[in-house]
Amino acid sequence: MESGTAARRGGGSGTRARGGRSRGGTVQVDAAALERLLSALVSMRDGNLRRRLTVSGDGVMAEIAAVFNEVADRQMHVTGELSRVRRVVGREGKLSERLEAGVTEGAWAAAIEAANALVDDLARPVSEVSRVLTAVAEGDLEQRMDLRSEGSDGTVRPLRGEFLKVARTVNHLVDQLSVFASEVTRVAVEVGTEGILGGQAHVRGVSGSWKDLTDSVNTMANQLTAQVRDIALVTTAVA
Repeated sequence: MESGTAARRGGGSGTRARGGRSRGGTVQVDAAALERLLSALVSMRDGNLRRRLTVSGDGVMAEIAAVFNEVADRQMHVTGELSRVRRVVGREGKLSERLEAGVTEGAWAAAIEAANALVDDLARPVSEVSRVLTAVAEGDLEQRMDLRSEGSDGTVRPLRGEFLKVARTVNHLVDQLSVFASEVTRVAVEVGTEGILGGQAHVRGVSGSWKDLTDSVNTMANQLTAQVRDIALVTTAVA
């Protein structure tokens, strides 16, 4: 049927060129070439990006085969880059890695840029968490996560969703650490250095381990105060 159609389009002469053109400018393609093209397209549709067409001659089918191969190459490049960056960033933790554009343009380049922007958006909060927690580990309780994020296009916008939740949780954690450290230091100075007995740490809104730590500090301060007062009473009585 394909062969007959091609013959009719060629003027009914019955002469057919493989991937060539008739004298009238009408493309003539044999059924076998179309079958190979269809088979290759089905393979690509089903995810087999390694299938290639043989480019032979200089007719239209040769051009189609070359373009098909280029499309497969570009799709394979994008897929390969996605897999590579997923492994390097997601498993190896190298947050600075990005997809390489390669020989792409138009929608292909836009897909690469979108994937890189996604990695940027996901990696930036992780880097911020790491920065703040590293500062805390080094004794710096002044650092906080920024509740805004700068996109790859330079646009600054507020964090949303889980990103905002994580940022607020980290900042609240550092706030509690800062208040607790400040109160413990204050009580230690008042009781141990200035001799002001009865000092207590006051940390609002704490619960769980934070409350246990605060209660432990206050209990220790109370016991120290009681012991000092007992010693003072005995000393006074002796005197």
